Amino acid sequence: MPHREKTIDQWIRETWMSIAKYYNETAATYGGTMAIGFALLNIDPKQGTPSTLLPQKMGLELTSLSRTLRKMEEAGLIYRERHPEDGRSVLIKLTPTGLQMRDKAKEVVLGLNDRIRNRAGDERIRCFLETLQLILQLTQRKNPKNA
Repeated sequence: MPHREKTIDQWIRETWMSIAKYYNETAATYGGTMAIGFALLNIDPKQGTPSTLLPQKMGLELTSLSRTLRKMEEAGLIYRERHPEDGRSVLIKLTPTGLQMRDKAKEVVLGLNDRIRNRAGDERIRCFLETLQLILQLTQRKNPKNA
């Protein structure tokens, strides 16, 4: 069978799977998951975040996020509070334990980011980010043939 070069989307998918595995293995040492860490990083540590905005901030559907939020609440990382200005809305707030876990998640994400930047250098990072932005633009177009 002839050797076939990987497509760009295969490289992206394989790389993301490796990053996700790294984050999940690291989070597991603290009793968490990548999904929990990602949610912690998207909740405003001081004011909380409206439950209706959280899925949007994370790029998820509410149904996908609700199980993670339930686990976080059971683990004592978050609590829900009525929004003071909109009684129909609920704020997701971090507990002291949630704040500690958020700090750890931030440390892990920034640590990996720093290691990548230090190894790759500014020019390679700039080119990489420009390429990712181009891919994002091409894949967000309504008609892929005109991309």
